[in-house]
Amino acid sequence: MSNSLISPDSTWILWAILAASAALAIILEQRYEWANKVTGCILALFFMLVLANLKIIPTESPVYDNVWSYVVPLAVPMLLFHADIKKIWKGSGRVLVIYLLSGIGTIIGGFIAFFALKAVIPKLNDIVPMFVGTYTGGSVNFVAMSTLYDVPGQTTSAALVADNLLMALYFFALTSLPTMAIIKKHYKRPYEEKLEQLTEEEKASNKTQAAEYWGAKEISLKDIAITVALAFAIVAVSDKLSGIIQGAFTGDDILSKIIGGFFGNMYLLITTFTMIISSVFSEKLQKVNGTQEIGTFLIYLFFAVIGAPASISLIIKESPLLLVFALIVVLFNLIWSLIWGKILKFSIEEIIVASNANVGGPTTAAAMAVSKGWQELIVPALLVGTLGYVIGNYYGILSGLILH
Repeated sequence: MSNSLISPDSTWILWAILAASAALAIILEQRYEWANKVTGCILALFFMLVLANLKIIPTESPVYDNVWSYVVPLAVPMLLFHADIKKIWKGSGRVLVIYLLSGIGTIIGGFIAFFALKAVIPKLNDIVPMFVGTYTGGSVNFVAMSTLYDVPGQTTSAALVADNLLMALYFFALTSLPTMAIIKKHYKRPYEEKLEQLTEEEKASNKTQAAEYWGAKEISLKDIAITVALAFAIVAVSDKLSGIIQGAFTGDDILSKIIGGFFGNMYLLITTFTMIISSVFSEKLQKVNGTQEIGTFLIYLFFAVIGAPASISLIIKESPLLLVFALIVVLFNLIWSLIWGKILKFSIEEIIVASNANVGGPTTAAAMAVSKGWQELIVPALLVGTLGYVIGNYYGILSGLILH
């Protein structure tokens, strides 16, 4: 039974709270400079985190699952309807390089955390693969590794809560990086500088950067109809095809795992189909307004949901050291990414997206790119993050084999 004021099955109340959290975050982001710097996505996450830890809303609910299962897949094509495939191809290659390097940082961080804490955390060699997997591609890998290594349910639950809370803190840190003086001094910031170059008229309006970026535009009923219907169609076809491909390649050999896991991934198919449609019908889709707006609001709902499972009391009660373990892994990933990003002259935005794609997966990386206004990095974030769904499991298995 839930011990929160609002029960997990209070569907409409929880949807109302989610929508209100997203809406309030957007309003504050566009009205106040401090909120604009924090970003609306982090505010939405924070609102739900506070409500969950005050036991007003539950930390788990079918409503939250529905956001992951239905809202996020619909948001992805909406955000990609204006994608320019030539720019994407040029941009994703760079992000892929720093993403792969960032993933190596996760593995090294996992080993460092293991040797630092193995004396105080029981069966840590079974837990390491979960964190290495999830910090190379997202929660899909976490679940896979916990099942593979038969980690006890209580340990998995405490680890998942620690993971969610750390992700919330980490995303806040990532969004703050481009504004830090030391980062401005040592890293290129082309996307941030582009957004900062406002005209005198825009500066005089006293609007926040978010308000300027999301200024009002003409959106017709036909625009909304095309956006929603096309998104549903793409997700439906991708979901069906994903099941067919996964069903056809169920073997334990490497080829079956790669084809079934990679090409059978629904997000990869959604991205691929949307990019093809956006390229073939680019002229027509460029005229459809509202795709970014609707998709971004759905992504804000997703950020709000991330905050709900982050129960601070459960971490303190069950296993606070797991949070320390996760912190070491993520911190090393970030430091490693920053070092190689500096050596290879990547922009701070590319480094942030790559690290985010490792730690949170494609949806969180793309969501951050959306919320920060880094439009050219949305698709690269989705592409490299989707790749993490596959290689994350291999990284996790490799870590497990070495430590057992």
